Amino acid sequence: MVDHTASTASTASTLAEAHDLLLFDLDGVVYVGEDAVPGAVEAIGRAYDDGRAVGYATNNASRTPQEVADHLRRLGIGARDAEVTTSSQAAAQLVLERLGAGARVLPVGGPGVRAALLEAGLEPVTPTDDRPAAVVQGFGRQLGWSDLADAAAAVRGGALWVATNTDLTLPTERGPAPGNGSLVGAVRNAVDVDPLVAGKPQPTLFHAAAQRAGAHHPLVVGDRLDTDVAGAVNSGMTGALVLTGLTSALALVSAPAGQRPDLVLPDLGALHEPAPPAAALVEGGAVCRGARVVLAGSSLDGADGAPGPGAPLPDLLDLLRASCAAAWASADAGAGAPVQVAPALAAALTDLSSRCQREQPSG
Repeated sequence: MVDHTASTASTASTLAEAHDLLLFDLDGVVYVGEDAVPGAVEAIGRAYDDGRAVGYATNNASRTPQEVADHLRRLGIGARDAEVTTSSQAAAQLVLERLGAGARVLPVGGPGVRAALLEAGLEPVTPTDDRPAAVVQGFGRQLGWSDLADAAAAVRGGALWVATNTDLTLPTERGPAPGNGSLVGAVRNAVDVDPLVAGKPQPTLFHAAAQRAGAHHPLVVGDRLDTDVAGAVNSGMTGALVLTGLTSALALVSAPAGQRPDLVLPDLGALHEPAPPAAALVEGGAVCRGARVVLAGSSLDGADGAPGPGAPLPDLLDLLRASCAAAWASADAGAGAPVQVAPALAAALTDLSSRCQREQPSG
């Protein structure tokens, strides 16, 4: 079984030291809307102070790297424009590789899409131009029906269709809102073909960010299984899931193959701590330090004495790591019914998720 809970560089004193690039997702990891995730500014600032290479990889295609970096600087993070890689840039790179410099491309999305095309040496065109060679579709808050209709018409006319990403939702201060994937779906319904996808979970975005930093062993830090973690897996990079964002501990236990992180962290402050302990499979379940879970058939529960709601956070994290090890091994072995988490264990893991989203960060 692949160890998804321990660092591959155990000789380093901290996780940050074990990697030559800390590659952060943004929405839900560093900020939500205009506000910083608690502890993120301090943790990333410490990485800069320690001389670590830092990068930001985002599926948000609407803004330019400068606009993203400006946002980070307003929060107190000393980000540089060149450290930001967007899915618009990854999409432009895909078009450049297939059609060459100077190709005429219809941008559908926010200012970040057009800026990425120009940066790549492509020629943005308007809907009134005849037969663009490609369409790059990314998120834009002002997109309307006519923009989607123009994209559909160009694709039906033979244009290469590239989506910056297919995230169905995006986080906002008011909760999840329709993302670019929802708008891509609307166009797809009209053209009955699928676009090439440049952003997460495809590897293009991750490889571009690593290449910019000259990194060979990045650590991808995100909060979503289907984009951040799956993208790390697809790119052959180490992936860390931080529990301050979208994915709950219960959802992590049920993560399918290809969406399982190598590391599970309570917050970004844990990057400056030693690698977390690994869970080990034992007869009838799994154990991580003092936390043990028992798998009986398809039922997963804590063993006698397992930590429950209100237990110290490190103990609950160990319980989660043991739960993941047992559940993932069962799924990989082709067990019949999906693992069902017993109520007592579910309550403990739910408490963990809630506390990771509100307690003071590690470090």
